This record gives sequence, structure tokens and C-alpha cells, in this order.
Amino acid sequence: MNSKTSLVFLLLMACADGNNGDADSDTGMDSDTDTERDEYNPQNPLAEGPAPVDMGDADGGPSSAGSYVLLAKSAISNVTGSAVSGGSVGLSPSAATFITGMTLVVDPTGVYATSIAVPAPGKVYAANYAVPTPTDLTTAVLDMQAGYEDAAIRWPPDELDLSSGAIGGLTLEPGLYTWGSSVTVPTDLTFAGGADDVWILQMSGDLDVGTGTQVILSGGADASNIYWQVAGQATIRANAHFEGILLSSTGVTLQTNASVHGRIMAQTMIALDDNAVTAP
Repeated sequence: MNSKTSLVFLLLMACADGNNGDADSDTGMDSDTDTERDEYNPQNPLAEGPAPVDMGDADGGPSSAGSYVLLAKSAISNVTGSAVSGGSVGLSPSAATFITGMTLVVDPTGVYATSIAVPAPGKVYAANYAVPTPTDLTTAVLDMQAGYEDAAIRWPPDELDLSSGAIGGLTLEPGLYTWGSSVTVPTDLTFAGGADDVWILQMSGDLDVGTGTQVILSGGADASNIYWQVAGQATIRANAHFEGILLSSTGVTLQTNASVHGRIMAQTMIALDDNAVTAP
């Protein structure tokens, strides 16, 4: 077979392979992706994007992760001036001594404490407080971990490694976004969608929201439907504003005067520095 004949033969083989691929698609091979989406990334039954992550009822009391504005496992530190409103603060399995800078006043029941940093009806719960608080917190932390795992296993994504993880200046539509890296938000970021639309952002590294950066909601988008699943450390830098439910497998640091409209759930520690954190 001469070189010209060989070239024609190879082209014919390539066309045959392409036709076979089309035949596979026609017979349902593409349905594998649909099956994966149904199983690992169920869709929002009410609007656009993936199904919401179940964090428990915001009115479910201290046994529900959804009732906390801050929930951590090892420590919560605060520089005087922070305000955590719209829900409670919880720490487990660490004791109340690992909540610093909040000037806790333990209730006579011993079940919870109050703090000027956590306006009523918010309360502060720690693992060494009186029953039923230890059991309630164990359940809430399990909810937090389950929510993190749910957000982390969603697949396949609508967008993979968008902008190589540098997402400042973008407008994100509802959907599942996945990065096999850290994510930076050096300039303003917008979530555009309706009140029932859902966003899940998965990242295998850290999250860094830059100094003065604003996370903006448009079109009725709701912070309670934006889930940031962060495998590493999350840092919201000075004077930045953040929106959404922040789920970190390690720690979360808010620098001076940063604000959050959402919830922070960390599997190690949360560090505040003159911040406003408000539940959605």
C-alpha cells in the first residue's frame, strides 16, 4: 500500500469511527451523563440550577445546622466590635473556653450563653453546656458535615475550571461550578438569578475574596441558595462583602470590617475581626 493509499485508508477509518460514535449517541450512550446528573447532581425542582443543599431548618432549634450563623468544631475567635445576627453561634466538640472575644454570659439553666456580639434571639452554644446542648450540637455538626459532603459530591458540573479559578468580574448564572484548584475573587462578582435559583461552587483548594471586593446579588438571587464548598481555607479580606453559605472543611478567616450575608460553617475554626455576619 503506497503512501497515498495509506492516507485514504486512514481517512476512511476515521470517518467510520465517527459514524460509530454517532450511532452510539443515537442508541443512548449520551444518557450516561444524564444518569450521572440525576444520581449525583439532582436538579432544582422549583427553578434553575442544582437542588439545594440540605442544611436543616433555620427554625429547627440548636440541633439544626441551619439555625446557626456561625458553626465550628475547634474554635471561634472574635475581635471586639463584631455582630452576629439572625441566628445562633455553635461550637462542638470544643468547650466554651475556645470561644474568645465574645464575653459570654451563661444562662442560669447552663444550656446556652448570651453575648453582646450575638443579638437576641440569637444564643451561643458550646459542647460543655448543660443537656440537651451537647447532643443538639453533635446533631448540628453532623448536619454541617453532611451538607458539606452533599455539596462536594455533586457531578457533573455545568462549568469546569471557569476562568482557571480567577472569577472576579464575572456574572454567574444558576448552576454547579467546579474547580480543581483554589478560587480567587479579586474584583466584584455577581450572582444573577431568581429567588429560588441555586448555585453550588466546589473548589479543591482555598477561597480568597479580595480586599474591598463585593459579592453582588441581582434579579432576586437569594444568599441562602448559594453554597460555597471549600476544601481548603477560606479568607474574606478587609472591607469585602460576601454572600452565601460558606462550607469549609478547614477554617474561615474574616479580616477587618469584612461583612457576610449568609452562614459560616467550618470544620476547624472561625476567626472574626470587627465583622458583621447576618443570616439570610
